[in-house]
Amino acid sequence: MLQVRKIDAFYGANQALFQFSMTIADGGAVSLLGRNGMGKTTMVNAIMGIVESRGGAIVYNGENLRGLPPYRIAQKGIGLVPEGRQIFPNLSVRENLIAAANRGHYRGAKNAQTLTWDLARVLDLFPTLKSRLARMGGQLSGGEQQMLATARALMLNPRLLILDEATEGLAPLVQQELWQKLHEIKQSGVSLLLIDKNLDQLTQLADHHYLIEKGALVWHGDSARLNATPDLREKYLGV
Repeated sequence: MLQVRKIDAFYGANQALFQFSMTIADGGAVSLLGRNGMGKTTMVNAIMGIVESRGGAIVYNGENLRGLPPYRIAQKGIGLVPEGRQIFPNLSVRENLIAAANRGHYRGAKNAQTLTWDLARVLDLFPTLKSRLARMGGQLSGGEQQMLATARALMLNPRLLILDEATEGLAPLVQQELWQKLHEIKQSGVSLLLIDKNLDQLTQLADHHYLIEKGALVWHGDSARLNATPDLREKYLGV
């Protein structure tokens, strides 16, 4: 569904990605691994059109996304849950969700009949938000804000959902709940691109893993290969 082919990315004159390639299958889940500052968020921002990319291609359902503004990329069916959540603190939970609503359907998706996310469905997925609908986003706890950010991205009806450090800074019980919700989202047919530090959970959820070091791809493989290579994890992840 998504193919990133030999992408270079820049912040002004400074190059941050070097010939990076990655593939996400329809209905699959992929993780992007690496230490802080290695280029993971830059890769996400390049997909979303937030940072400039050059060369290569970012192909989504047969269309090259390079050069499109971020709002057009979101409209094509890619939802982003950004690092730090970035919910609207002065809008209510309901307003945060409704603001992102997309009633369109993305044809040709695997399990397309399950890919309709509306207010009722995201509240069923995150029942904690039901009693918070009138509360301002800035009044929510960190875990509630993360649920809201994820639910807001689902209101776009995405075929691909990107989550950048979704469990960072959350209490262990909240993290556990969020991982369960991500399994449910994957089971619904939505593809996932995940950045997170919890390798145990990632290897259970993701089908394939890409390891980035100083903006370049240094390894990729499935969960079995990653778990069987502790020296690789220690060298590039410090685990």
